[in-house]
Amino acid sequence: MKIESLRRLRGPNVYLSRPAMVARLHLGGLTGVETTDITGFTERLLRAMPGLAEHHCAAGTPGGFVSRLRGGTYFGHVAEHVCIELSQLIGRDVTFGRTVGTGADGVYDVITECPADESPESPLPGELLTAAIGLVLQVSAGGGPAAPRLAEQLAGLAALAEREATGPSTRSIIEAARRRGIPVERFDDLSLVRLGWGHRRRMAWAAMTDRTSAVGVDIAGDKHVTRRLLDEAGVPVAAGGAAGTEAEAIRLFGRLGGPVVVKPRNGRHGRAVALHLTSAEDVRRVFAAIGGDAVVERQLDGRDYRVLVVAGEVVAAAERVAAHVVGDGRATITELIDRVNADPRRGTGHSRVLTRITVDETVRRVLARDGRTPATVLADGEVARLRDTANLSTGGTSRDVTDQVHPDVTRICRRVAALLGLDIAGIDLRLPDVAAPVPPVAGVTTAGVIEVNAVPGLRMHLAPVEGRPRDVGDAIVRAMFPGGSDGRIPAVAITGTNGKTTVTRLTAHLLSGSGLRVGTATSDGVAIDGRVVQVADATGPRSAQMVLGDPQVEMAVLETARGGLLRRGLGYDWSDVGVITNITADHLGQDGLDSVEDLAHVKAVVAERVRDGGTLVLNADDPWVRSLADRPRVRADHKRLVWFSLDPQNPVLAGHLARGGSAYLLHDGWLVQATGARRTPLLRLAEVPGAYGGAALHVAANTLAAIAAARALGARPETLADRLAEFDPAADNPGRGTLFRLGDVSLYLDYAHNPAALATTLRTLHRLWGPDRCVGAVTLPGDRRADLLAASAQVLADGLTRVVLYEDEDLRGRPRGEVSGLVEREMRARRPRLTAVRTEGFRAALTSALEMAEPGDVVLVIYESWGPLRSFLAGLGAVPAAGVPVHAALPSAGPGAGLQLARRLTGSPARR
Repeated sequence: MKIESLRRLRGPNVYLSRPAMVARLHLGGLTGVETTDITGFTERLLRAMPGLAEHHCAAGTPGGFVSRLRGGTYFGHVAEHVCIELSQLIGRDVTFGRTVGTGADGVYDVITECPADESPESPLPGELLTAAIGLVLQVSAGGGPAAPRLAEQLAGLAALAEREATGPSTRSIIEAARRRGIPVERFDDLSLVRLGWGHRRRMAWAAMTDRTSAVGVDIAGDKHVTRRLLDEAGVPVAAGGAAGTEAEAIRLFGRLGGPVVVKPRNGRHGRAVALHLTSAEDVRRVFAAIGGDAVVERQLDGRDYRVLVVAGEVVAAAERVAAHVVGDGRATITELIDRVNADPRRGTGHSRVLTRITVDETVRRVLARDGRTPATVLADGEVARLRDTANLSTGGTSRDVTDQVHPDVTRICRRVAALLGLDIAGIDLRLPDVAAPVPPVAGVTTAGVIEVNAVPGLRMHLAPVEGRPRDVGDAIVRAMFPGGSDGRIPAVAITGTNGKTTVTRLTAHLLSGSGLRVGTATSDGVAIDGRVVQVADATGPRSAQMVLGDPQVEMAVLETARGGLLRRGLGYDWSDVGVITNITADHLGQDGLDSVEDLAHVKAVVAERVRDGGTLVLNADDPWVRSLADRPRVRADHKRLVWFSLDPQNPVLAGHLARGGSAYLLHDGWLVQATGARRTPLLRLAEVPGAYGGAALHVAANTLAAIAAARALGARPETLADRLAEFDPAADNPGRGTLFRLGDVSLYLDYAHNPAALATTLRTLHRLWGPDRCVGAVTLPGDRRADLLAASAQVLADGLTRVVLYEDEDLRGRPRGEVSGLVEREMRARRPRLTAVRTEGFRAALTSALEMAEPGDVVLVIYESWGPLRSFLAGLGAVPAAGVPVHAALPSAGPGAGLQLARRLTGSPARR
C-alpha cells in the first residue's frame, strides 16, 4: 500500500462542509483482498487499536466498523478508519471519513476530515495516513505494533500536532468569530487570522488586531519608557530607572534600596526577571545575566494581578500565582513537579492553557534561597515556591478575580490602555488586594502598575485553575465587529457548464451601478473595481479568497468552476446568491467525473452553500439544473428560489409563479420580471448588447440569470436597462461571442469547447448569416474524452461546410495532431463533402480560414487563449463590429479585403 498523491480541500466540498484531505491510495499486494481473507486480522487490529470498536461507519452506531471488518471490507477502508483513530488518539478531533473507488483496480481515494484551523500546508494529515498504512501492513502480515513503538509514534504525531495547532489566544478568537457567523481563516501555520470579507475584513495576530497602535506596541515593549510615561500621567508605578551598564544598575540600587526588581528593558514572558534582590552583588549577577539594557525598580508589595482591557473596557482579571508545588510528606520536589507536569492541560510553549514547569537554574536558585533543593521532601501541605515571577509561560497558574475588581483599579487600567493607545492591553499590577482601592501615593509607591503588555496572553482568563473562565476571545471579536456585524459582504457564486464567465461579468456590471466597488473572479482573471489585478484562470478557491480578502471590495461576484471545487473545495463558506446556468456534458473522464449526473453533483455544492435566507437562481429550461432544487440540502435550508427561462410556458416556471414565486423570463421579445401574476417588462432582447438583434438567444438566458442575481442583492429594476445599455461586450466580456470586422468579412470569436456551447454558437451564426456563409477556425482541448470530442465534431459538421482545424498550444496530454485528426475524421464521416484543412497554431488557422471566406461570410474562431488572439487580430487590422454583421448583400467594390490580406499573410501551404 502506498500514497500516490495528497490534496487539501480547504473549504466546503463534494464530501462535506468542512476541510478535508483526499489521498490517492494504491493497495498494491492487498488489491482484491478483504479483511476476512487474512486469518485473525480483525482481532489483532482491535487489540492494537481498541478505539476502533466505537467507530460507527455506515451503520450509524458504535460497532458499525467492526461489523464491516468481520463481514469483509477492503484495506483502503481500513486505512481510513485507522487514520481517523490515530487522529483521535493525539487529540485531533476529526470523525468523518470516506473511501471511494477511482475506477482503476486497487486504487482508491481516501477522504478524511481536517480541523478547520489546521494549516493547508500542514504535513500532519499525510503523516497520519502514512502511520495508519504502516500499522495496517504490520497487522495484515500477522504481527502488530509493539506497544512502546506505537506509543513513541503517537507521541511524535502528537508533538507535530501541537506545533501546528493554534495557541489558546488565537483559538479563542477563531471560535468566537465562528459562533457569530464571521468568516475566519488562519494564515499558514501562524497565529495570524483573517476575519470577515472585503472592506469589512479585519486581521488579528494572537491578541493584537490590525487597529492596534504600532506606537503603543513599541511603548509597551520598552519597560522604561512605559514606566516614565505612566509616572508622568500620575499612574502609580514603582520608582526606578534604566541601566545600560553595571555601574548604573548598582547606582540605581543604592538610590532605591532593597528589595529591587531587575529585568530586561525589552523582555517578554518574565524571562530573566529577578525579584527580591537585596544586595549589590545580587544586582551585579542578574545584570550580567541580562547582558545590558536593564530596568531596576523598587519591588512593590502585594499579589500579582493581570487585568485585560479591550476597547477601553475591563473584560477580565486574574490573580497570577507563581509556579509552586505542595508537599505530601513523601515525594521530593522533583517528583512533585513531575506530578504537576502530568496535568494534560500543561504543555510546552503556548499551545496549551498551562505550561510545564522546567527545573532550571532559576528554580534551583529560588529553592536554595529557602534552604531547599530539588531532592528536598516537603512536609504534608508545605508549599515550595519555584519562581518569583508569576508568568504562566514559566509554569504559573491563575485565579479569576474579574468580579472582584475595585472600580478604582478599573479606572486606572482603562487610563493606562488609553495613555499607551492600545485597543487590547494586558496590565500587570502588584496590589495588596484587587478588590480594594489602590493605595494613594504618599512619598513612596507601594502598589501599582508594574508592566503593560501589548499582545497579552489570554490563557489565564480562558482557563483559570480557579474561578470562572472568561470568554475574552468573544470580547475581542465584539470590539472588532461592533453592532453584531458578521463581517460579510454580499457575495454571488456562479457555476454551470456554459455561460459562467458572461453571467459573472454581467452581474458585476449591474451591481457596480449602485456605486459599490465590485470584485470578480472569472476564468480570465481577477478584477477589483473594474481593474484587472491578475490574469489567470481564477475560478478556484485561491482566487475567491483574493477577492474576498481585498479591503476595497464591497461586493463579490465569483465564477466557481468544477476543477477548483473538486481539487481544492470552495473558497468561501456561504454565498448570498447562487446561480447555476446549465449542466451539460463536458470535462467527463476528468477528476473522477463519468456522467452528467456526476457533474450535477459537483455543481450542487454551490446551490447547497447559499446561506439561509439567500437566493438560489436556477435555469428552468435545463433538466439537470431543475433536479438540484429537489436535493435534500437545497430543500432543507430556507433559500429563496428564483427561476429563469426562455420559455414562458415552462411548467416549472408556471407552477412556481402560481405559488407567488419570482422568475425572470423571455416573453414576446422582452426580458420580463415576473412575480406571481405580475409582469414587469425590463428591456427588449433586441436592445441587449451582444444579443445581435435577438439572434443570440443564449445571451437572453445569461442576461436573465445576471438580472436575477443583481436584483437579489438590491439592484433597482428601473436602472437595469441603462446599465445593460452601457455594457460593451467587446470591452467588458471579450472573447465571448465577440464580433470583429476585417474588410467585408466578419469574425465571430467564442470560447465554446463542448457540444452544447458549439451548437448554441452555430445556431446564432445561422440566424445571422445562414448555414452556408460560415467558415470555422476551430480548436478543441485535448483533455476532453474522445466521445465528447466526437460529439463536438458532429455539431461542427452540422453547422459548417468549411473549417480549419488546429491544435491548442497546451496539448493537455495528447500527441500533437491527435485531436484535430479525430475531429476531422468525425466531421467527414458526418459531412462527406466537407472542406477541411488542418494546420498549426491559431495564426495559420485564422489566415487559412480568411482565405476560404468570401465577402459577407463570417469566420467562427474558437480559440484557446484570448490575449494572443486579440493581439493578432489587431495586427491584421480587425476592429470591433459594434454588433453589426457584414452580409453578402452589402455592396462590395471587389474581392474582400479580408481575403486579400489573408492571401498576403499566408506563409506555407496548409495541410489538407
